[in-house]
Formats: sequence, C-alpha cells, structure tokens
Amino acid sequence: MLKFSANLSFLYPELPFLERFAAAAADGFRAVEYAVPYVAEAEDLAALNARHGLEQALFNLPAGDWDGGERGIACHPDRVDEFRAGVDVALRYARVLGCRKVNCVAGIAPQGIAPDVLEATLVANLDYAAPRFAAAGVKLLVEPINPRDIPGFYLTTARHAERVLDAVGSDNLQIQYDLYHQQVTAGDLVPTYERLRHRIGHIQIADTPGRHEPGTGEINYGFVLGELDRLGYDGWVGCEYRPLAGTSAGLDWMAPYR
Repeated sequence: MLKFSANLSFLYPELPFLERFAAAAADGFRAVEYAVPYVAEAEDLAALNARHGLEQALFNLPAGDWDGGERGIACHPDRVDEFRAGVDVALRYARVLGCRKVNCVAGIAPQGIAPDVLEATLVANLDYAAPRFAAAGVKLLVEPINPRDIPGFYLTTARHAERVLDAVGSDNLQIQYDLYHQQVTAGDLVPTYERLRHRIGHIQIADTPGRHEPGTGEINYGFVLGELDRLGYDGWVGCEYRPLAGTSAGLDWMAPYR
C-alpha cells in the first residue's frame, strides 16, 4: 500500500509554516517534506515531528536565495564553495531530523556559461556530496524540473538525470521523480518509472494543468498510483501540489489508500 507525505511548502498555505505540521497530522499524514528547512532551527522542526508523530521524508539542500527566486546552485561554477558549505548544513539537519533522503536542486543555468561547464560543475558537486551523505546513512537525490515552471532550469528531464547519475557513478545518488514535472516534459509516466525504478529514490505528485491535487487534471492517477504499488514502490509519495479548494477539503482522492 502506498504511503503519502505532506509537502509543507505547498500544502496548508493558509497557515504559517510551523503550524502546518499539526494540520498534516490531523489529516492523517505520517510524514512531511518541504523545500527549505533552514527557516527554522533543526531542533525545533524535530520537536514538531515528534509531537505530531511525523517522519521527516525529505528536504532540499540549501539552494541559494530561494525567496529571491534562486532554485539551486549545484550547476553554478562560481558557487562551489557555497554548495559544499551547504552540504555540511544539510547533513546536520538530516542528523537532527532523522531524515534519510536529501534532494539537490541543480539550479537555473547562469547566463554566459558553456553547457559542458555547467554539466561538469553539477557532476563534480554531486560527486563531492554523494559519499558524504553515504557516510551519514543519507541518500542523495537530484531532481529534474520542467522548464515551463522554472524557465532556464538546467536539469529538466529524466534522461538528463540518468546521464548525470552515470557520470557521477555513485550508488548513493538517485533521482527524485516528480510525476508532474515528468508529465510536462515527456509524459510516459509509468514506463519511465518502470525503466528507472532502481534509480528512483523518491516520488512526488501533482496533476496538470494547474499543479493541483490528483483528479483535477489530465493524469490518470488511479492507474498511475496503482502501477507504482504493483511495481513495488515502497517509499513515501510526496504530495507537492497547490490545493485547489483547501488542503483538507481536497484529500478525497487519497481515501482508497488510507
């Protein structure tokens, strides 16, 4: 049976971030994830998880000035030292939160840098980070994100992510497979998962168009989620969508999986 994690960067937007943990637990979620834990102390986040019986499924490496529109720095050749410092910060948060998966966001490609330099920088940064996370018992992920939502984003397809994994060559590096981004860039959701399932460490979901909850768009989530279950996916499925009519009111789609 599939299990679902509440992405608190997206769900319960009407509440302050630190109040979203209680709301997620009240709605039956047993795990949470989010993009940016660094707005709070790791110990405070761990206390919220413990108070509400929640597991920390995932969070992102420091990704630059998130509020200012940056979406990762891992492909930026002039910010390697900043990336490496972020690895240390993320490892501390992972240890305190008991989190076993951390996602790396590649970033928007900086202007004027040759594609081969961007690729070499991303590969070198992941090659640096992967063994350090492995030593801490934490899986490192990297996520393709569609360029419609984030114009200029460097890592946009599962095929590209495969090439990056091949270049790094670490057993501790996997793909974060967001079905919404995959649908926008290529479709072929289930065959792509089946081909790559041994290289996929985490799944996230949203429907399209609109990036709302399953059942509001074109993706046949009844079929897709059934296939993920049949194919043996046993990790958390992150609910990373914008609620169309309120988070709690829009959870009817989850009823068959509770």
